[in-house]
Amino acid sequence: MKNCFLVLCAAFFLFVSSNPALSSPLKRYDPATKTCRIFTHATLWEGYKVFVNNCKVCHHRGNKQGAKFLYTESKVRKGWNRVFAERYPICAKNGSWGNLSKEQIARLNDYLYKNAADTYDPYDATDCG
Repeated sequence: MKNCFLVLCAAFFLFVSSNPALSSPLKRYDPATKTCRIFTHATLWEGYKVFVNNCKVCHHRGNKQGAKFLYTESKVRKGWNRVFAERYPICAKNGSWGNLSKEQIARLNDYLYKNAADTYDPYDATDCG
């Protein structure tokens, strides 16, 4: 009986740790820059500041630019990766990203990736404020 319980616990742990929707990574491979980056509070905070000071200037509710309202959960991780790898949004094509350094774009990408729609796990202590 004890062995069965241990096997079930191990299987559950493997499932949770291998499921990207249930785990919150501390690092990531970025297909846009082909680099692996480690998340820190400082780098994620920088990404947040870029998001608020640059993206949310246009992408807020009731904007006059016609930009779609965005928040971190607007896309899943795969979707945010695609935005930065393909740079298909109008704001990426029209030069709005031109005033951002490569490092700022990487920080923004990491912030959005870390807080994407498929990342919240109510049972993960790292998600508690």
